[in-house]
Amino acid sequence: MNHEKRLDHLLDYLLGEHSGRTQASPPGDYATKRALLRKLVNIRPPRPISDDFIRVQDTFLQEEASEKGTVSVADIPQRPWDDRILLWQGDITRLKVDAIVNAANSKLLGCFVPCHSCIDNAIHTYAGVQLRGACHDLMQVQGHDEETGTTKITLAYNLPSRYVLHTVGPIVKGTVTQKHRDELASCYHSCFTLAKEHGLGSIAFCCISTGEFRFPKRAAAEIAVQTAREFLANDLQVKRVVFNVFRDDDYEIYHDLLGRNEHEI
Repeated sequence: MNHEKRLDHLLDYLLGEHSGRTQASPPGDYATKRALLRKLVNIRPPRPISDDFIRVQDTFLQEEASEKGTVSVADIPQRPWDDRILLWQGDITRLKVDAIVNAANSKLLGCFVPCHSCIDNAIHTYAGVQLRGACHDLMQVQGHDEETGTTKITLAYNLPSRYVLHTVGPIVKGTVTQKHRDELASCYHSCFTLAKEHGLGSIAFCCISTGEFRFPKRAAAEIAVQTAREFLANDLQVKRVVFNVFRDDDYEIYHDLLGRNEHEI
């Protein structure tokens, strides 16, 4: 079975779930069918799935990951004045680190909006359906929504990283308050705590709360950098912290902050 045949196989299964009967995958070019697969995975609730689907999906996603290429900590240039904090611009689902951080919502089940551009959607899409299932199991045991400023850890499944840290950032609906700031700092603290508990040596943070949750970018970055520096000053286990950005303006903010000492932020 080649790569496109695997795509057809996955579509047949998921479309069959919707219709209740065996259904051939729809005609179309590869890009159209790949977008449909992402849509079906995004909207699929956490529920049992066949071992055959998992086997084919895992091979398919790992082939995609290989084609995109992975980026390890060693590939990211170090800064001579602070070699434990790195800055990298690109797709977080390519990072081969011990853990990547996902900006989750309080349900912790990933983004259900088909093909949405948020990081939560991307991470769940390229990890595979097992990630939503693992999050669902955690939430069933917990029995309530995840609180703002807290974090859960799962395996990363088909991502290059080993784990995913799912943290819930504050939602800003007006002026940023001290409570918002404390909650955002708590996101970073709780991620570092879990990283330490699980013996992780490298962690990559996305820009928590600055997208759909509307935390001002500069203020959020200042909290991120300050919290990371405070943690690293008292911990030797975590060897590398990567601040992962996607947009040029985010890169410029972090590049500026990481060029200053902690008393200048």
